Amino acid sequence: MNAVNMSAPSLEIPHTAAEMPVRVYSGSRPTSRSHPLIIEEPLSIRIEGSPYSVVMRTPGDEIAHVAGFCLAEGLVDAPEDIVTIGFCTEEGTNVATVTLTPERKQKVTGLLSRKGFVSQTSCGICGKEVVRDLRQITAPVKNTFAITPDQIRQCAKRLFEFQPLHKKTRSAHAALIFDKNFQVLSSAEDVGRHNALDKAIGKVLMRHQLKTAGFALMSSRLSYELVQKAARAGLELLIGISRPTSLGVELASAVNMTLVCVKGDDLFVFSGKDRLAEPETEKI
Repeated sequence: MNAVNMSAPSLEIPHTAAEMPVRVYSGSRPTSRSHPLIIEEPLSIRIEGSPYSVVMRTPGDEIAHVAGFCLAEGLVDAPEDIVTIGFCTEEGTNVATVTLTPERKQKVTGLLSRKGFVSQTSCGICGKEVVRDLRQITAPVKNTFAITPDQIRQCAKRLFEFQPLHKKTRSAHAALIFDKNFQVLSSAEDVGRHNALDKAIGKVLMRHQLKTAGFALMSSRLSYELVQKAARAGLELLIGISRPTSLGVELASAVNMTLVCVKGDDLFVFSGKDRLAEPETEKI
């Protein structure tokens, strides 16, 4: 596997924002200024030499992004399934390539040919078909820890600490992965909420820390795609700042995941309420 330094969470902002002119109206008088906007570029992902998917994302964390994407798609279960992940850094290329072990390639032949499987990027299908097909690659998550409402609130309050790109552009989504002791294992930002979660999970995956990961915190609504990605990583709890979609709740219930929305001091628990422990005095 490529030698990649994935040792610690980083809040360094790469070239992910561009200054653009804007006219601002305060009352009736316009002023002209520049404003940083988040960069969005395509990333072509090739598996075993063949095109697999093109995603729109914010540049940065490409190796982690692709690793998390492959885990979510069911192409890999562990870092050992990957021989190499390469990313071409030449300007204007934006191509990542993945080589799987022969054993894994044989096991996911059907996925590579895109037969009988609904990718998280697909559309035009009904909700029942989505849940049914995603259940084929998504096992129910375990139930190994409990969390109190106040612990959820305290974790949610930490989100802004890990959003330097959002502070600069006001248009980036963020994802945080916590362990079961409420410590942050990884964080990522991206123009796309799916990409942010792929990147955050990919960092944990490549550090062989999936077994210690407990839950994720998102700056966005909780759609079924995010539930799928979290479930593939074995995360037991997914916390969002916005409401989930109905399909997200259906899939979370189907895979034994706790789905929580935080709005100020209010918590909305849409599935997996058994993981919420009785409130008590605690500190994180």
